[in-house]
Amino acid sequence: MTSDVPTLVPYDPATLTAAWRDVVATVPAPPGAHVVGGPVAYEHDGQTFEGYVARDLAATGLQPVVLVVHDWTGVGPAVVARAHMLARLGYVAFCVDVYGAGVRPTGDAAAVEAGRYYGDLTLLRDRVAAGMTRALSEPDVDPARVAVVGYCFGGSAALELARTGADLRGAVCVHGRLVPHEPSDAGTIRGSVLVLTGGADPVVPDADVQAFADELRAADVTWEIAAYSGAPHAFTIAGSPSYRARADRRSWAAMTSFLADVLGRG
Repeated sequence: MTSDVPTLVPYDPATLTAAWRDVVATVPAPPGAHVVGGPVAYEHDGQTFEGYVARDLAATGLQPVVLVVHDWTGVGPAVVARAHMLARLGYVAFCVDVYGAGVRPTGDAAAVEAGRYYGDLTLLRDRVAAGMTRALSEPDVDPARVAVVGYCFGGSAALELARTGADLRGAVCVHGRLVPHEPSDAGTIRGSVLVLTGGADPVVPDADVQAFADELRAADVTWEIAAYSGAPHAFTIAGSPSYRARADRRSWAAMTSFLADVLGRG
């Protein structure tokens, strides 16, 4: 795999919608921080991908890494905003591109594109693993302190990466599909798992949550599940009809507490 050196610039609120600017503003940059970000081109299996990295240039020493996996529309404002929020907390945040450079579908096309990977979990795992490899090539990152966070489609992708036995301290699935495997491969998961789901999400009904918990329990995986009352699918996507500010705030607090614990910050 080859990679290009990214051009990193300070966060510019004008690059995001007002809804996302408001969300990013909930995590102020600490005094002395110099948070920058930018797109990252990388190659895998003969194809070009374009992720995004955000980090604090004022940080010293080896930094923990958080992979951020996009929803079914591809790398865009949602994960870029979350990457800057995570960078303000002291993480090197790398947005993985599952689809490939220029593939940013919307509407029905997004469902079709995501379905391609739901139907080929080997391909999905390979694409997320390629992003992890690229993230670990960033300077001053600690390969022993890596976690993955995914939203919607990306939440499922995060869990699939964990099921490969990747060297992760933790995996976070935010309103993603929960699909137990038969036969189960949950025993290969090396880190802790956190699931943040909507209590009114028809895509992830209670029966799926229970079945997933049962699989992790049987494999002796360390796990936590939080459900937010009244929250539908995609409740953290700012500016969308599904957005629920309270559930977003609470799930963000749960996730950042989890990351601080597994990655040794705070």
